Amino acid sequence: MSRQFVTEAVMVAIYGQLLTSPAPVEYIVPYTSLLELYEFQDSAEPLMDNPMDDQHVKRKVSELISYFEEPLNQKKIRRALQMPWAKSLPILFDANTSLIVINAVDTAHYGEYFDPIETELVLTAQREALPILTDQLDWIHRIIEASVPVHVYDIDDFDFAVDDPMFNNP
Repeated sequence: MSRQFVTEAVMVAIYGQLLTSPAPVEYIVPYTSLLELYEFQDSAEPLMDNPMDDQHVKRKVSELISYFEEPLNQKKIRRALQMPWAKSLPILFDANTSLIVINAVDTAHYGEYFDPIETELVLTAQREALPILTDQLDWIHRIIEASVPVHVYDIDDFDFAVDDPMFNNP
């Protein structure tokens, strides 16, 4: 069975190792983070400090957007948008990697600590009882500071996270 993580779509675009995991993984991604990809694609603001890395990441963001816009994937995503907290069927990247889009609902429960997408990620992680995977150390610190009952992995610990027995699926 796949190891599951809650994450943002941009993490999947930026970190190629997430799509080439040797073990089966499934990413649960709030729909609003898919929409954020379009903002990143069109933004003049760099995503990465190095200009070559930034070009590469923006190319990967565009590729991911194109993949989500393929008719079958688009149909899966649209079905998930029919009800709050509905999930799409898995969108496959390869034999070991898939992504599920969830129609998360920001209830402003953590509004004073997190932005709307961060709130959706936290609520999704709580609802699905899954860990969050991120590269945002400041957000990890805010999660800890706010005593939010979720488990969080830094992207640099991805290999450990995949093997962590605490969250192995039955």
